[in-house]
Amino acid sequence: MTLKAPPKDEEVAQLTDKAIYIIGPRRFQNELMVFFLERETGAKCVAREDVRHFPAIPDRNIGQPKLLLLDCLERDLDSYLLELGSSGGNILYQYFVVLFNVSRSLGIEEKALKKGVRGFFYENDPLERYPKGIRAIFSGELWATRGVMTKTILESRDKYIVSRRDSSLLTPREIEILSMIAAGATNEQIANELFISRNTVRTHIYNIFKKINVPNRLQAALWAVKNL
Repeated sequence: MTLKAPPKDEEVAQLTDKAIYIIGPRRFQNELMVFFLERETGAKCVAREDVRHFPAIPDRNIGQPKLLLLDCLERDLDSYLLELGSSGGNILYQYFVVLFNVSRSLGIEEKALKKGVRGFFYENDPLERYPKGIRAIFSGELWATRGVMTKTILESRDKYIVSRRDSSLLTPREIEILSMIAAGATNEQIANELFISRNTVRTHIYNIFKKINVPNRLQAALWAVKNL
């Protein structure tokens, strides 16, 4: 693992108020990842070997989501999902869950996105790709290839159950934000358009996801297309 310094003239947003947890058994490699990501992003990073007893985030702190990087080397998606489900609280709603060291041959991306996973880093991805992807995810985006996103949307379209009554659960502001999500707007763009803080946007999105029972922006956009 080679750790390269970023170009000195490159200005990037620092995530000093964020936290990243790297979960996996390869302690030495993950400690190197901690060093690299802290240097590149400014976020607080911690390496842990086990996710089963990982604490859930209280609702009052939902404006400051944390990111879990789950090492998928020699691990399967179903076992991780089982651990996440048994660790207390709905981690897939309360954390940004991201898979790394993913093998492209497994074809788990569509299933993972539908379960609430926010993105993927593959086995041969260069380290320089991680900070960019992590910043995008903290901004409210999904980090997946266009091909994966297209396939997931097409597979979900015909299976989606329409329930227009659920739209009455949303406030006018939530409907406005959900419509912007469906149009592809990021949290920052929503905040600028509506003159509210990004933390307020994240809180609205969290409430929207709970009300319409979806795990991520992709499913929320599909719901909006069918119901708004």
